Amino acid sequence: MRTLAGILSVALILIVLWDAFETIILPRRVTRRVRLTSVFYRLTWHPWSAIARHIRRPRRREAVLSYYGPLSVLFLLTVWAAGMIFAFAGLHWALETRLAAADKTADFWTYLYMSGTDYFTLGLGDVTAAAGPGRALTVLEAGLGFGFLAIVIGYFPVLYQAFSRREVNIVRLDARAGSPSSALELLRHFSETRALDQLDSTLHEAEQWTAELLESHISYPVLSYFRSQHDNQSWLGATTTILDACALVMAGIGEIPSRQAQLTFAMARHAVVDIAQILRRPPRAPEPDRLPPAAFRRLRDELAAVGLRIEDNGEAAARLAGLRGLYEPCVNALAQHLSMRLPEWAPEPRAVHNWETSAWGRAPALKPAKDDHG
Repeated sequence: MRTLAGILSVALILIVLWDAFETIILPRRVTRRVRLTSVFYRLTWHPWSAIARHIRRPRRREAVLSYYGPLSVLFLLTVWAAGMIFAFAGLHWALETRLAAADKTADFWTYLYMSGTDYFTLGLGDVTAAAGPGRALTVLEAGLGFGFLAIVIGYFPVLYQAFSRREVNIVRLDARAGSPSSALELLRHFSETRALDQLDSTLHEAEQWTAELLESHISYPVLSYFRSQHDNQSWLGATTTILDACALVMAGIGEIPSRQAQLTFAMARHAVVDIAQILRRPPRAPEPDRLPPAAFRRLRDELAAVGLRIEDNGEAAARLAGLRGLYEPCVNALAQHLSMRLPEWAPEPRAVHNWETSAWGRAPALKPAKDDHG
């Protein structure tokens, strides 16, 4: 029995150390299906999001969902620490480590207490190992606990720096694509201000942003669960808006060159496909369709009103449908999993943008001159 406990304890130590290495230190995706971290997120996210979905008030629901990302990091660190403490306690119990404590019996709970004090390097000294193997385990556990603390201290700044860089670009999109963002609003912004030549620059920045999104979110998948500052914004909504806009340009808007749109589309699609894969979300076509024929006609009319014409011969609609099929199933699967709302292609006029409002009132509408640049 003690031999089996010792083997299982060693296995648990190795599992925790390898899982922490893959999650915090390894700068690349992990494709193995069975991992302690992935099991943890499956067991915690589903009940958390299910509870949030039953909250009727949107702001309160979004607030509950926003707590999950940071809390899950703390919970995961707690799981790792608890696993290490239990594993070392099991090793002491398996080796029957002799204790230097006259008033303590050498049962498992005493070993567990000693393991906890060793792991967190408390140095209380009321229960210590009195023999060579037990002392060696004490030194090893204390070293691992100290190293674990150092890694965690370095992990949080990296995580929040990646989050901050992601959010900066989402906020910048607000003034150009609306709140919530949409492809129609993005293209209309540049056309109304006669700044279509600046659209390539914006799409180039979006290409860079989605490349950073890909690298940060497959290295640290927990970032996918971090919500944006505003309830009507999200990294998934911003990425989908970029994909929608690029798909429209590629489908055939004669006034806009499509080369940069192709590059940005390829990068953004790469990001959503890989993130869906790392979160184990198989593609799922949206139901109902995000752009039914009536909505497509209205979108075409709205674009024509600002001087952007889509061919009306059926070929443009077919090209657009083909491009949508390359990414919509992935973003829809992510939206359902993360409880995020996808943007509309051509939203009805409604609430003002985030930059126009505050807790003290609403700013007057600002209409740029037609020869201004976006």
